Amino acid sequence: MSISSAALRVGLIGFGTAGRFFHAPLLATTPGLDLAAIVTSDPERRDLALRTYPGVQVVAKAEELWPLGLDLVVVASPNKTHVHLAGVAIEAGAAVVVDKPLAITSADGRALIDLARRRGRLLSVFQNRRWDGDFRTVAQLIADGRLGTVQRFESRFERWRPQLKGGWRELGDRSEGSGLLYDLGSHLVDQALTLFGPAAHVYAEADIRRSGARADDDTFIALTHVSGVRSHLWASATAANLGPRFRVLGSQGAYITYGLDGQEDELRAGRTPRDTDFGVTPPARYGQLGAEGSFEPHPTLPGRYTDYYAGIERALRGEAPVLVDPSDAVAALRVIEAARISADEGRVVTL
Repeated sequence: MSISSAALRVGLIGFGTAGRFFHAPLLATTPGLDLAAIVTSDPERRDLALRTYPGVQVVAKAEELWPLGLDLVVVASPNKTHVHLAGVAIEAGAAVVVDKPLAITSADGRALIDLARRRGRLLSVFQNRRWDGDFRTVAQLIADGRLGTVQRFESRFERWRPQLKGGWRELGDRSEGSGLLYDLGSHLVDQALTLFGPAAHVYAEADIRRSGARADDDTFIALTHVSGVRSHLWASATAANLGPRFRVLGSQGAYITYGLDGQEDELRAGRTPRDTDFGVTPPARYGQLGAEGSFEPHPTLPGRYTDYYAGIERALRGEAPVLVDPSDAVAALRVIEAARISADEGRVVTL
């Protein structure tokens, strides 16, 4: 689709963690985009949105967006609402970005893609972790052949949160897309498939460790890619000792790094991509590149979350393809569905 050169008007559904800390500040600082409206029914969030983004229109229901003639709608609401809200927005004539996961099931994800194609609307998924600085560095090292042939890829999102925070992600059931398999697993699987292509076999363990939790909070996924690479992926809220964020083992060397990309913490602290050195990793936190007995710090590429919405703006104007194809999200959902079967039945699942 192609749109005129005027600023593209954007509506954001949801002003919780995803909407407030990720989407709103990125949308508000992307040239060519105008954060015009935010949907939240919470009075405190409404007041915060109005203070933070003067001039934005805050409405209580998504239905109030459709008469506004928006070019783009961003769905950052709870997982179980993604497909419905995205579908209604597409029918209303808007392009749509959906926060991960695109849907609860791969079938629903495919149906949403089909709807967008029939209506001629752009549809994409906010897989922002493709623009983590450490992930960009891993991808560059692999592309440059610095590790040789990659044999095993280890990736972790681990936290130490022994007490529940509450909310649907910890207390909801599977129909809501709760738990780490859908939450952090959506990032972990997407990154692995982005680097190494489709998976042939899936094995998973998805456990509930904390008292009172109803959704998995300690999860492991093992993928055997068609390419032959093995990906080992961890997501945990119960890790009292955090493993490396990435450990990539190749025929000529390895790369290992600890700690999360800093962009999320910066956004939560109120910094934005307009601030100096946003997304830059200090040398003390560089990863290590080399082989046993000879490792050296390797500079981490800057984190570039802002590139996602810059790409969406170009795609809407017909200047570039969409950066995250929604079919990628469906492929990840198929892996997550297979992981759920594997964890339930204690077996390897063939895709």
